[in-house]
Amino acid sequence: MSTMKQAKSSSRWSEVTEMYRLVTDIGGVREYLSGAKIIAFDFETAPGEPYRHEEKAALDPHKSHIAGVSFSVSEESGIYVPIAHQIGENADKTEIMAFLAEFAVDVNIIKVAHNLAFESMFLYKNGIVIKEPVYDTICAAQLSLKSHTVFRALADSGLKTLAPELLNATLPTFGEVVDGRLFDELDPQDTGTICYACADADYTLRLYHLFNNWFDRFLPKHRYITEQIESPAAVYVGLMKYNGIQVDSELMKRKAAECEKRLAELREEIAFIIGDINIGANASTSAFKNYLYKELGLPVLKTTAKYQEAADEECFVFLKEWCRGNRPELEKLMELVIDYRTLGKVYGTYIEGYLKHINDSTGRIHPQLLQLGADSGRFSCRQPNIQNQKSGSIDGINVRDFIIASEGNSLVEFDYSQIEARLAAYLSRDERLLNVYSSGDDLHAMTTAAVFKIPFAEAADRKNPDYKRRRTVAKTTFFGFLYGIYAKSLQRNLKLDAGINADIDECKAFLGNLAASYPTLTEWQKDAIAECREHRYAETVLGRRRYLPDIRSDNFLKQGSAERAALNHGVQGLAADLLKLSMVRLIAVLPPDVRPVFTVHDSLVFECPDGKAGETVLLIKSIMEIPPPVTGFDIPIAAEAGVGKSYGKMEELI
Repeated sequence: MSTMKQAKSSSRWSEVTEMYRLVTDIGGVREYLSGAKIIAFDFETAPGEPYRHEEKAALDPHKSHIAGVSFSVSEESGIYVPIAHQIGENADKTEIMAFLAEFAVDVNIIKVAHNLAFESMFLYKNGIVIKEPVYDTICAAQLSLKSHTVFRALADSGLKTLAPELLNATLPTFGEVVDGRLFDELDPQDTGTICYACADADYTLRLYHLFNNWFDRFLPKHRYITEQIESPAAVYVGLMKYNGIQVDSELMKRKAAECEKRLAELREEIAFIIGDINIGANASTSAFKNYLYKELGLPVLKTTAKYQEAADEECFVFLKEWCRGNRPELEKLMELVIDYRTLGKVYGTYIEGYLKHINDSTGRIHPQLLQLGADSGRFSCRQPNIQNQKSGSIDGINVRDFIIASEGNSLVEFDYSQIEARLAAYLSRDERLLNVYSSGDDLHAMTTAAVFKIPFAEAADRKNPDYKRRRTVAKTTFFGFLYGIYAKSLQRNLKLDAGINADIDECKAFLGNLAASYPTLTEWQKDAIAECREHRYAETVLGRRRYLPDIRSDNFLKQGSAERAALNHGVQGLAADLLKLSMVRLIAVLPPDVRPVFTVHDSLVFECPDGKAGETVLLIKSIMEIPPPVTGFDIPIAAEAGVGKSYGKMEELI
């Protein structure tokens, strides 16, 4: 049962329609909105030629236009202003767009929308960047509970879903209203058109009040996060979505041909060993697993969630290691399979996957950037996922080279340096960790010294033959240690991520040495877990909450996972807040020719004119290095900048 009780509704949908009306003159719009300090608005959009028969083209600002806009200033009230309907009377488009430009930047009005990134895109298309204060009710929904310990997912946060659940009203769907037509083909004077458009704004405004009342009663800090972080960040998301990512499609097609040729060669080499067994696109077919585990009698070193034999990358790395000592004649097969799977992912995910998402109107990729896609508040990305790219070359292919700057422009990336370690230093007040950042020391060299119990000078010596391996172990160990990793998991991570073989006793020693070297950090970890166990949730210092009921589970694996999540949330959640606060600040200062294009974890990427990279770096760096608004924050924040014509070839600027 929802923790948010249904709001009382004095009248049903059919009884409020008389409160909605059509307005086609700018004077009527101004009169209705006069004096209002909280205004909900919503765009109705329709595709232009030649996209009118393309599914979902109305959602793409590069293929569609604003057909009309609705406003609501109070419950059971709303106006619809038609702008570009093909039949009936429209308002003057020039006047209404000029008014929208004025409305969008009015700092005395709270501008409320359901999915503000969408409205932001269409305003941005018309040269308008909406300014604070703003409020996105879809963000508010995702930050509210649908049960005692579970927040709403994006799929649970649509207006047509929330209205009946929380406001006791069933709104007509888009399909019911348009009945196979496009919205600009509806008569704006028709009651059904008016009611549908106005209801979106009206019920958005009702949700604004409902969520804020609920936040004030149950989760006040989430009101702050909604109003000051997530809602204004949604505007920035709209800018990124609209701008999209320029890709080198010709390079991708050339690399596709190279991949196809090499994959065919690998299949042939594998077939020479195993015969005509079908291995499929990723070497995980039932026939191939039967061959490995039944015909060859190889041990099952990893199972799936359903306790079936696994056939993923980790599994083949383990099998390769096992074969080296037990069946050396099969080590080559495992190497070939690993290469085949790796190259197959490059081909399927980064070449075919990217090519199919190129917008035929812009020639760019416009991925879905989900600002609440992770429980920590970090972004996720889909269609396609541009956040899971690995740096470096795979069989001569660097997938980051596919992302390029448009003609006359450069890409500029700003990446927070060691942000999680810096935030951990602030949160834990560990003296050794604090000294790293107050003195400008090399954290990873200090960690190397701690992990291997060697002098700092030796750990920092780049000429030492063990320098690179030790540093890799140190980085992996530190971040594993920070989030409560076990020795067995550290052993696996070192093997998979760095190709380093360390026995379990070594891994235990690595972690033990770090715990001894950062004693206050260790105490902070214990306290954070204990506090989460008491309350069954973890919070960032800004109040972003994550419920973790499994921290009291009798199941050791579930409890351990929840403990690690509790540690992770405090640090990565604050990192997410910091990145989004930078987005909010940047909206107010970015010049029009510096365009946000995407974000990856702790970085922001922009496209700017070639001759403007230097001044752009100084501006954005100064904004991103503003510390988070928390008491006593005394750790310097560093944003490292790189510039290049492709994402794969960025040169450090500062």
